[in-house]
Amino acid sequence: MKANELVAHLRKHGQARNLEGMAKFGINTKNAVGVPVPVLRKLARKIGLHHGLAFDLWRTRIHEARLLAAFIADYKRVTEKQMEDWAYDFDSWDICDAVGGSLFDRTDFAHKKAVEWSSRKEEFVKRAGFAMMATLAVHDKRAGKAAFEKFFPCIIRGSTDERNFVKKAVNWALRQIGKRSMALNREAIDVARTISKIDSPSAKWVASNALHELESEAVQKRLKE
Repeated sequence: MKANELVAHLRKHGQARNLEGMAKFGINTKNAVGVPVPVLRKLARKIGLHHGLAFDLWRTRIHEARLLAAFIADYKRVTEKQMEDWAYDFDSWDICDAVGGSLFDRTDFAHKKAVEWSSRKEEFVKRAGFAMMATLAVHDKRAGKAAFEKFFPCIIRGSTDERNFVKKAVNWALRQIGKRSMALNREAIDVARTISKIDSPSAKWVASNALHELESEAVQKRLKE
């Protein structure tokens, strides 16, 4: 199936009520057609890995086509140039998270780009950096503690960014790293306490929200077990 045929398929199955729901969650629906993510994932399983088709879908600029591209692209063939090119096009938090958490975080460049992007000015590129830190904490089973400790200075710096989609990703990264192991939990709690002392509404929120989860009985019990 070609990209234009898939776009026609997506347009046929899109629904206006889904667009309304997406907008309520802060998703940019400018180029969306209203197809739910579970439907896209099911379609991706049918297609399988198809890196060339993923590029064609990305170029259509259709929101759901770009999500589908993230699900069928082959992470082994992703280059740093592709990561930069696609990141430049990020225009919504869900695209950013889907690409970062379903594709880019599996590449050999993931840790490097997470750090680089965490200092970028563009809202969704910066969010992607922290979102990848969060998903790497879940998906990268081979990385050692030091790989995640390198993210802490980035998280401290990023905590003062008042943009909603950035600060939420900073918080997400801190919480996920702090749930990876007991040792990282202790360090993440210390980082959160450091952030709490920063004179910034965003930093105060990031710290408070992270501490609420990281110090919770449920998280502590799971890590001890």
